[in-house]
This record gives sequence, C-alpha cells and structure tokens, in this order.
Amino acid sequence: MNALFAQVALLPNGWAHNVHMQWDAAGILTKVSANNHSAPENLPSVELLIPGMPNLHSHAFQRAMAGLTEYRSSAEDSFWSWRTLMYAFARKLNPELLKAVASQLYLEMLKAGYTSTCEFHYIHHAPNGQPYATPEALSTCLIEAANEVGMGLTLLPVMYEYSGFGKTPPHEGQKRFINDPHWIMSLLDRLQTQFPQHAGLRYGVAPHSLRAVCEPTLQTLVNALTKWSAQAPIHIHIAEQTKEVEDCLTHLNQRPVEWLLNHFNVNERWCLVHATHMTPQETRNVAKSGAIVGICPSTEANLGDGIFNGVDYLNANGAWGIGSDSHITVDVAEELRLYEYSQRLSRRQRNVLASNSESSVGHYLYTQALAGGAQASARPIRGFAPGQRADALVLNASHPDLFGKQKNQILDSFVFSRHGDPLIQSVLVGGQWRIQNGAHQQEANIAQAYRTAMTSLLA
Repeated sequence: MNALFAQVALLPNGWAHNVHMQWDAAGILTKVSANNHSAPENLPSVELLIPGMPNLHSHAFQRAMAGLTEYRSSAEDSFWSWRTLMYAFARKLNPELLKAVASQLYLEMLKAGYTSTCEFHYIHHAPNGQPYATPEALSTCLIEAANEVGMGLTLLPVMYEYSGFGKTPPHEGQKRFINDPHWIMSLLDRLQTQFPQHAGLRYGVAPHSLRAVCEPTLQTLVNALTKWSAQAPIHIHIAEQTKEVEDCLTHLNQRPVEWLLNHFNVNERWCLVHATHMTPQETRNVAKSGAIVGICPSTEANLGDGIFNGVDYLNANGAWGIGSDSHITVDVAEELRLYEYSQRLSRRQRNVLASNSESSVGHYLYTQALAGGAQASARPIRGFAPGQRADALVLNASHPDLFGKQKNQILDSFVFSRHGDPLIQSVLVGGQWRIQNGAHQQEANIAQAYRTAMTSLLA
C-alpha cells in the first residue's frame, strides 16, 4: 500500500499530528495532509516520523579502512600521512570488493538515518592505472550496491589530473584516479544509457580539488556538464587543510575559496566540501553565492583538519549539509552533535548553532542539514511534501530518550541524547520499507560478502 499514517510527523512548516501520506509507484509523495481525525482503515500507522537525511559526502571504499589508521606513523601524524595509507589501501580494491564494501556501508547508512548519499567517486581504473575493459566498472558497482540495498544515490565521478598545485605529476598511489573532462563526460553518457536517471539516482561531477585540477580543464568540465545537464551538481574539496591554503597562495596567489569564487560562477549547483579554513569575507561570499558547504565533523575531527566557523556562517545565512566522508563513524545524530560541540569547544559557550527565530539547536541542525543535503544531491528529498520522495525514519517514541518529548524536544533528544538501543526503528526509502524493526532483509548476505571482502583486503 502506497500510503502511511503518522500520529506525529515533522513537516516543512513544523510538527503536525495525524498526518496521512500517499505516494506514487515511483515513490514520490502525492499527498500530505495533517490533522486528520483518525487513520483510514487498514492503513499502516506509526507513532513518530521524521524525514530521512541526505549524506552529501561519501568515499564508500574508505569504510573498509575504519580503525586501521589509528596508530602513530610519524612524529607529526596528519592528514597527509593518513592519505599515504589510504592510497595504499585503495590499490587493493577491485569491482567485486568495492561493491561488497559499498553495500555494507549503505546498509549501515540506512540504519543510521541516511536515506540518500552523494558518492564522491575517484577510483576509476585498474591498480596499474589502465582503464578497465568496461570503463564504468567501478561506478556500476556503486549504483548496483545502492539499488540493491535501497539507498538513494547521487553519483559524482571525480576528475583528477595532478598530485598537487603547479601541475605536479601524479604519483604511484594516484594512478587509479587520473582522467580528463572528456573521459568523465563519456562515463556519464555510458552510465546514463545503462542506468537512466530517476528519483532515486542522479549524476553530477566532482573536480577533486584545486590542487588536483587546473583552471582550463576545470572550466572545460563545468561547461561540458552544464551542456549535458544544467541542473547537475558540482562538488569539490576546498580549504580542508592549512597546507592546502598555503600551497594555493604560493601557486595561485589567492586562497582556495577566494580563487574559486573569483574564477567561477559558484552558485546553488556547487557543494564546497569542508571549506574548513575560510576568512570572514570568504565565509560571507560563500553564503551569498547560494552554494552548499559540506561539513563532515567526524572525519574532520579524525583527520585533524580544524573547526569550521559555523557561527559566522550561520550569521551570514549560509546553507550547509553533512557527510560521513571517510566513514570512521556513520551516524546522522553524531555528525550533527559533533558539529555543534565543535562550536561549543571553540567558543566556550553552549547552544551555539541556534538563532533568535530558532532556539532549538536540534531542530536547526536537522532541518538545515536536510535542506542543504537535498540541494547538494539535486534530488527531490527535502521532506514530507508533494513532489518530494517518500524517504522517512520511524523513531521509537517509547524509547527512554524520546518518551514524553514534544515537538522540538524530539529532535533535541534525537541529536543530543543517546542511551542504549537505537532510536530509529524502521526506514522508508522511495516508498519502500528498507529497514523494519532495525533489520534489512538482505542483511545477512551483505554482512557475509563484506567479511569475505575484508579477508581479502586485510591479507
């Protein structure tokens, strides 16, 4: 039955009671009505419903690395020493292993509250750098994993030319990544033919970073993508590390965010991932551009990146979303909580990410991340409204963390109170139940394939 009744649900204009939802065969909501007297006969009913969250930044293969880099490899361990280990790990992957890892990750995302992900996909070729006989082999694995698990997907093939600023030639660990705008657009054409875009699948591109691409090819890629689809999103790593900022100043005479804003029409299609190190002026200019900032608190903390200036960005009305990036942890509430806690630690205050019009920190964090993630995904996943996808989380209203909570107390508790069993009971994606009572129908098979893959990767 393509319908559901929720006793309490979070709608775009706030909390509502006795909400009746209907969706079509494609999983798109056709009706959302509140304040009904009772549930229609034989209609499935739940107590507490919130929209599913988009994850706007994922490197799926790095899920298999979780816990493997938590040792000191140099006197000043950093992102750059971690990256060397990551490259070594990436060389071991093949299509079968990538699909097993991605399937396990996407299942974990569903359980954690993500119903959609943006896959920043940069492993394209065989370990020796030669293209596969089927160039889209690794991209296909990600699409198939998402389809089979039930995860919404925006696939972002990454363009990667150089190992650093000044057109530094790629090194051994980057051979699998290297391509050009023509290769990226050809890949999109092949994928579009094999997997046409729909409500659960979109395509975009991801120039890896300013250190990995040069201006002419970046412009060629943006122009080609715009001709291919004027709505397709563009994601880029930017200003994640202080060394990156220093190198950009040396080679381009401007800071990364400053340079990008001065040389490209950065607008609502763009997602600037991390943007950790911005000046106050850059912060205001990014907010004014309408672009999304992709904040990945657990990964940024794990890699020692630094702390994003969320307060100035909030005051500038900047749009943002969250990603789990390297997947050292996969948990919607934890990403939101860490984002707020990072601001509290840096400013030595409490309840920082809120405003005069929105005093609930949990509500602000959840609704802003939902809107920003939807924009970055370029998919109809903004919440419970006609025309949007039926992506939803059923929360356990009887859980000690939620029992008796009303309205915004629900999201405040969802984000900041975590004790015992998970709060998420079931997950609806595109109108289909993917998680029911905490379990996925294919969970055992996915787990076994993942264990087999890890046996190979850890050998």
